Amino acid sequence: MTVADRWLLPDGVEEILPNRALQIERLRRQVLDLYHSWGYDLVIPPLVEFTDSLLSGTGSDLDLMTFKVTDQLSGRTMGIRADITPQTSRMDAHSLQRQGPSRLCYASTVLYTRPRHALESRSPIQIGVELYGEAGLAADIEVISLMLETLQLIGVNRPQLDLGHVGVYGSLLECAELSSDQEAELFELLQRKAVPELDSWLMANVSDPEMATLLRALVDLAGGVDVLDRARTLFAEAPAEVELALDELQQTVDGLQACYPELNIYMDLSELRGYHYHTGIVFAAYAQGVGQAIGNGGRYDHVGEGFGRSRPATGFNMSLQALAQIATNTPIPAGIYVPVTEGDELRDTIAGLRQQGERVVCGFPGQQPDYEELHCDRQLLLVDGTYQVKPV
Repeated sequence: MTVADRWLLPDGVEEILPNRALQIERLRRQVLDLYHSWGYDLVIPPLVEFTDSLLSGTGSDLDLMTFKVTDQLSGRTMGIRADITPQTSRMDAHSLQRQGPSRLCYASTVLYTRPRHALESRSPIQIGVELYGEAGLAADIEVISLMLETLQLIGVNRPQLDLGHVGVYGSLLECAELSSDQEAELFELLQRKAVPELDSWLMANVSDPEMATLLRALVDLAGGVDVLDRARTLFAEAPAEVELALDELQQTVDGLQACYPELNIYMDLSELRGYHYHTGIVFAAYAQGVGQAIGNGGRYDHVGEGFGRSRPATGFNMSLQALAQIATNTPIPAGIYVPVTEGDELRDTIAGLRQQGERVVCGFPGQQPDYEELHCDRQLLLVDGTYQVKPV
């Protein structure tokens, strides 16, 4: 390995340098303060856990995204978290054991074995909320509203909200009686919306023409909220669980539009992100000019089963770095440089400036200050016997 190679970071693993780090940290505090104002309690889960706990109830997708190591004390396999939601599920079920609704929030780094999307960081700071113990749609509406408030906080005032419900697909799948391999193939085709391939696959694998028609209809049920009316017509003969899922979507749309009348809602009944552990409403947020979703979430009522206390649950998460990239940023205030001097009066003056929230950088003997590197646009000088702040 050459000296130059020692400076290389793994692909997708980034360092955050001073100005951007300050921007991200300020945003983290603002977002967590927002969540606190809504009654969400901050938790800081451990970086690693035994995989028996970390991957409980999450399906194979998260397993493949998780780095695994051997604990030198116990010999058991541990995972470096790739998602914080299972950890908060464990906290709710085991550590907290609250009887009523439990609102938790977090902001911590996760690590992926591979990026989820091209050019995405493998070590994002994941920030989000989870609400446990409330099965009603009011909980779903609350967490979606809080995601929208997060976007408003960073200056995204006209996001697009994608809404779906895994109950529609899940109910149809139960009736289709497919093998596990067939289910995986169908899932992949629906996610790609590969219509010609889907048509051929349904003809070859689903003998019931009515069921094939219902499954094929999913890819066309995307668009404005009027999609729900079309879905009711198409699924008039579908299982009752499909109608229930459509009712839940309609109530969610009505609740959100009452609070956010200008909200752009996009319905997609073939959106199955997180299908392997989501159980109801699923959602994602998009901002203009950003190709990938900037927030994802949904209901996942069964993840707590592995911890012996299954509770209704819903939540969302975002990448704090991604939020910082699209945030409407206010300039970072520059600081005050103090040349090397001594004296109680000077120290008192510096302390007073810092108490006022100023950044004060003290020089060293012989230092030639680079004000840009020091991020200072003023200096503290002795003028006519008093210390005064002057432009550099």
